[in-house]
Amino acid sequence: MNSINEIIINYSVGIIDFLYNDRPFQRFWVLETIARAPYFSFLSVLHFKESLGLRGDSHLFLMEEHFKQSVNETEHLEIMESRNGNEHWVDRFFAYHLVLIYYWAMVFYYLFFPVYAYDFNVRIEEHAVHTYSEYLKLIDPSDAQIIQIMTDEQNHVKELKNAQKLIII
Repeated sequence: MNSINEIIINYSVGIIDFLYNDRPFQRFWVLETIARAPYFSFLSVLHFKESLGLRGDSHLFLMEEHFKQSVNETEHLEIMESRNGNEHWVDRFFAYHLVLIYYWAMVFYYLFFPVYAYDFNVRIEEHAVHTYSEYLKLIDPSDAQIIQIMTDEQNHVKELKNAQKLIII
């Protein structure tokens, strides 16, 4: 499954990189729109399991973590909106349709294969770190908001890996 995750990520990243090659804030806005979906998906599945009485030892911790992550990604999204990342209807159309697919894919993935769902999203967050890092190197190394967002994304990678370990145990 990890190799399937890698193939899907590489293919998706290639498309987004091609479409948004010279438009960093639009790319960031699309990525941040998409980045919220897995956390909402994880929360949906955790609530569903809780409703069925299938709460595990790490259930409450995971709910709190994923809620914080979704709020943090929303903050990133608002920053990109303040930078006109969503000004073009085609970007909004693309992101909103992609996020619907991604949300439901992650609901099923997390419900049946949570370890691999975390792996997939670790790869997404690592791509975000790379994307922000490239922007800082090539365009504006002193952009404090982008530096903070990149740091947040690095923290999400650590948090997701920790969550993955919790459910393996």
